[in-house]
Amino acid sequence: MAALIKAANAKIRSNPVTDYICSTHFWGPVSNFGIPVAAVMDTQKSPDLISGKMTFALVIYSATFMRYSLAVTPKNYLLFLCHFVNEASQLTQGYRYMNYHHWGGKDAAAAATSKVTGAIEAAKSQAQAVESKVEAAVKK
Repeated sequence: MAALIKAANAKIRSNPVTDYICSTHFWGPVSNFGIPVAAVMDTQKSPDLISGKMTFALVIYSATFMRYSLAVTPKNYLLFLCHFVNEASQLTQGYRYMNYHHWGGKDAAAAATSKVTGAIEAAKSQAQAVESKVEAAVKK
């Protein structure tokens, strides 16, 4: 049985593609891609849900591991890509956080919400006025 496993391992390791796919240089970044995928998906959510401290920590984390992925031998470009995507996403989230909490985005959102609410109320009152006119015309 051990000879069969040893032969299968030798067959896998003799092909560069399967050797790479069976290595931690491949599966580490693949399993790590959940972080940047989640970060990209979070760019569609409301900026009031963003944690500034966590975003800053993830920016530092991704920058560190982008550097690490190029410092190891052989260079791990898949890990670099994973952390590059995460770095870009986290910087986007950081900008959204700063814009919303520190650069007037929250006030602009509140003003837009009150404008929309006022327009809805005006439309409701107009609809009630038209409804009462229609009811008066129908009763005649």
